[in-house]
Amino acid sequence: MVRSQFSARVESTSRRAAFGLLMAGAALAAAPAMAQEATPPPTEGLADIVVTATRSSESLSKVGASVSAVSAADLGVGGVKDVQSLATAIPNLSVGDQFGVNRIFIRGIGLTSIDLGADGGVAFLQDGAQIARPAAQLSGFYDLERVEVLRGPQGTLYGRGATAGAINLITKRPTDHLDGYVRASYGNYNAVAVEGAVGGPISGDKLMVRIAGKYDRRDGYGINEFTGKDIDNRDAYAFRGSVLAKPADDLEVLVSGEYFHEDDSNYAFHYFGPTVAPENFLGSLIGGKSLFTVAAAAGKPANIRNIYSDQEPLNQRHGYSFTGTIDWTPGDWDVKSITSYHNFKRFNRDDLDASNAAMFGQNNYDERSKTFSQEFVGTYKSDKFDALIGANYFHEDLFGSVRVPLTNLAVLLKLAGQLPSGAPDNALDGFNYLQFGSVKINAYGVYAQGSYALTDKLKLTAGGRFSHEKREGVGTFDFLGAVNTDKGKSWNAFTPTVTLNYQANDATLLYASVTRGFKSGVINVGSRNDVINPEYVWSYEVGLKTATADRKLQANLAAFYMDYTDLQVGFVDASSVVTTVNAASARNYGIEAELRAKPLPGLTLELFGTYLNAKYRKFTTGDYRQAFKQISVAGNRLSNAPEFSFRAGADYDILIGSAGKLNARAEVNWQDRVYFTEFNNADATQAPYALINAGLRFTSANDKWTVDVWGRNLANKLVITNNIITAPLFSSVRVGSVAPPRTYGVTFGVNF
Repeated sequence: MVRSQFSARVESTSRRAAFGLLMAGAALAAAPAMAQEATPPPTEGLADIVVTATRSSESLSKVGASVSAVSAADLGVGGVKDVQSLATAIPNLSVGDQFGVNRIFIRGIGLTSIDLGADGGVAFLQDGAQIARPAAQLSGFYDLERVEVLRGPQGTLYGRGATAGAINLITKRPTDHLDGYVRASYGNYNAVAVEGAVGGPISGDKLMVRIAGKYDRRDGYGINEFTGKDIDNRDAYAFRGSVLAKPADDLEVLVSGEYFHEDDSNYAFHYFGPTVAPENFLGSLIGGKSLFTVAAAAGKPANIRNIYSDQEPLNQRHGYSFTGTIDWTPGDWDVKSITSYHNFKRFNRDDLDASNAAMFGQNNYDERSKTFSQEFVGTYKSDKFDALIGANYFHEDLFGSVRVPLTNLAVLLKLAGQLPSGAPDNALDGFNYLQFGSVKINAYGVYAQGSYALTDKLKLTAGGRFSHEKREGVGTFDFLGAVNTDKGKSWNAFTPTVTLNYQANDATLLYASVTRGFKSGVINVGSRNDVINPEYVWSYEVGLKTATADRKLQANLAAFYMDYTDLQVGFVDASSVVTTVNAASARNYGIEAELRAKPLPGLTLELFGTYLNAKYRKFTTGDYRQAFKQISVAGNRLSNAPEFSFRAGADYDILIGSAGKLNARAEVNWQDRVYFTEFNNADATQAPYALINAGLRFTSANDKWTVDVWGRNLANKLVITNNIITAPLFSSVRVGSVAPPRTYGVTFGVNF
């Protein structure tokens, strides 16, 4: 009880601190808005960054939307090294893989379904081309120029899968001069990472090339205590080649190809214990042991970074892609064509019974996806009027299977009286739980947007997109009886947007927007699930972006309200079948404050704070803790939606004579409690926590080489990033994923 009260006090204090930080940020954001007309920024001020998130090049401070960008300087092994670690740099963004699937949430909305064929609520792109499969989004994080993140629905510009926002990875382009780098890292867990690129002209500025690659290997963050083998290790490599041609002054053609391969025991299912006490895992029926029973017998707590299983986690995935971009700039127009093809395959195996018993727990996922997309977009700019028109086509052939051999299921069914007591224990060993099939997706979209300067300071932007999507599924569901799952359906949607920008002075922008978002309906692979309807959202946002005249202080503030209908939610139902339904409605509103300051030469300070109220308004579903009795979860928080979060960071450059400079940096990221199910229960939650990262980098005077000593999660916090409740057949035990432990190392870099 004392521990519980202390934890509650700590959580309450943390929330009050985060709320105070958020309100202070709001006050500081508002203060510079009263500044006089800004003068050109001096060299020691904070630099602005140009982004393409709104489909045209624009300074980040001039974009009337919640957009964040992570530059190349902050990307790398010791910084933002992958998709998961983006969450430490972007407000209201959380990422947690599940079974090798990328689960991104922005403002509490993201991928909740655990079934094959499910789509997330965040559009994920690389160089403007969509990467559709969430499992394929974990590979391309190298040789990047920047990463752009748009928070909030992007129905007009990005269409079908952007009810929460969009993420775009921008890769580095070939240059007309010799350019390249090599970075080699070594860290704990015998982690070795080598990344490099080289490029330059073949024929002056008319034909240029670039080749980049990355190799990433480490020992496991945990072990399988039953076999002694590593889990959550990594052995992956990737490479990319790009060719940029400029046949005319107003024409560019960029073609790139990429390959990725990984073969290891990553993405293990970790066992977090039962949903009821005492533990009642199925493996005990045939003498099996779990991580918790083994630990209890040894008189010590269970280490949930480890597993205790007769099945080794398997993670095998590879894929390749090609993207071609044609950019034609006749006069005031910029006309762009983006053509892309992606081929992706993966196989994952984990153990659902969470024990060393061969107890119908071997879970085999097979997913194969081929996608083709074509998009045309044209932008026009003049003094008073800007226009954007576009059209896109997307096609995907998706094949998948989920196979669980029903080994020793007869043991359980005999105890339940569903098989004669004399039946052999292996009576059902030749059968499987099986989802098997394919889904074909065809999607079209046309969109237009225009901006008109009503006055010198006031600009109105309005636009909309018409989307059409058709899905056709063919397959079989077999669980002691086969069922045909063939089905198909199509949907249409119109998603408008209106934004009003007021440019008070060169350094201060106020905006207000109304946007509708649309996420397509879903047909899961080989699932007896009914067709899932689309989800829709209306979003209302007001914001302020401002800076002092000397640009030593920048502040962004946004307040939003989002109203969702038919929100797609996934779970395992009473019959032990993965199911996705449309929750009736949800409401999200909140505040985001971002501050950057440069009070002294060489010193940069960053701070962000967020408040998020994300709750179901109407949703009735079966509670696994009450024999799936139907209950209302209205008023409960959405999954992966922390009420408060904040980040504080400092970056300081110290000149060391003529030798070079030393850069010291540190950050702390605090996140409030999150829940992983709609029931907001104590067996599926992650308590508030703080992550501390730090680094020290020396850069030579000529910028040719660097040495970087870094550490992440320095306090070694154990953080659950995802937690699912398994089927009643497995006693509804809890399994999921954990964030990396404390990691540290050194990186040597050479630039040329």
